[in-house]
Order: sequence, then C-alpha cells, then structure tokens
Amino acid sequence: MTLTLHAYWRSSASYRVRIALNLKGLPYAVVPVNLVREGGEHRRDDYLARNPQGLVPTLEVDGVPLTQSLAILEWLEEEHPLPPLLPRDPISRARARSFALAIACEVSPLSNLMVREYLDRVLKLDAAAQQAWHAYWIGRGLAACEAMIAGDNGPFCFGEAPTIADCVLVPQLYNARRFGIDLAGFPALLRAEAAMLALPAVQRAAPEAQPDAA
Repeated sequence: MTLTLHAYWRSSASYRVRIALNLKGLPYAVVPVNLVREGGEHRRDDYLARNPQGLVPTLEVDGVPLTQSLAILEWLEEEHPLPPLLPRDPISRARARSFALAIACEVSPLSNLMVREYLDRVLKLDAAAQQAWHAYWIGRGLAACEAMIAGDNGPFCFGEAPTIADCVLVPQLYNARRFGIDLAGFPALLRAEAAMLALPAVQRAAPEAQPDAA
C-alpha cells in the first residue's frame, strides 16, 4: 500500500493526519500544496481533480484520494487498527469522537484561510477586529473542550493512550498560539498536549519539521 499525503505545513487538518500516520507507524510520501502562493496551488485543476473542495489534506491510497481529515483518521483506524486511536468501550469512543468533532467542525473552520481571507478582503475588518473574532471563537470552543475532559485523569484527553481527540487537539492549540490566545485557563487541554508533544511521532508531525515549512 502506497500512501501519499498532499498537505500544507501549517494546515491544522494536515497536522492531524500527520500525527495519526506517525502514531500508527505508517510510511507516507508528502506532496506540499502551497495555499498562500499566488493563486493558491489548492485551486489548480490538477489538485481539484483529487479534492473538489480545494482543501488540504488529501491522502492518496494507491492513487485513490481520500479527503476530510476526520474521515481519513477513521479510515486509518479501520484499515490499520493498531495502535488504536479510539478507546475500546463504546461510550469512551463516542466521547473521543465528540471532542474531535467539536474542534474540527466548530472551532477550527472559523479561523481557516478561507475565513481569514473573507474577513480581510470582503468584510474589510482591521487587524484588531480580526483578532477579536479569532479570540472569541477559539476561546469559546476551547472552553467547551476543556469541560469535556476536565474530569479525566489523563495524561491524554481520554486516558492513558492517544486518541483522535489528541490528534485534533494539538494542531488547534498550535493555531491558538498563532493568534496570540492565552491558554492558561485550559489546564486539562495543556496536560494532554504536553503528553502528546513528548512523543517522537508527534514531534515529527510538527509544522516546522515539514519539508515545505517557511
């Protein structure tokens, strides 16, 4: 099986998939997709043929493209179940999925590149207004996620091993810092992040470790 990851180094969705691939010990090739180059490589016809949404990442499996990061993580779990990224019991599995979806569907998209371009070019919000937007939505989302895991002992989001929740959390906290958001009020999230960042597999997935890092 040949895996090719079309990704942008600072994309949080790409970061999630790199973490999962590394945790499962799967070899993959990286094809950088530059989102900020003039015109955007994600808007080219050859890339849109792989991913009609023009988003990253796209994981090609023997030439077959898979899109949407959480769908890719679920495929990885089904096709390569060890080590697992979902807890064994159904309630814990649902909780891990709920946490991951809360970030991937309701927090992260509100600060992605398309939204930032719209805030800037269409709504013409100044830098302070844009910062207030990001701080409000990211802070609100992280507060809910903090509550979701505050009663768990960790060290990861849901127990003693990483799950899809942790794969999604690490990139979101990375993005939060990019926007200058104070994370001191989220001790449970920071605890899980620290456990993840101690793992070599997660360190190799870091944006700055990627071949296209600017």
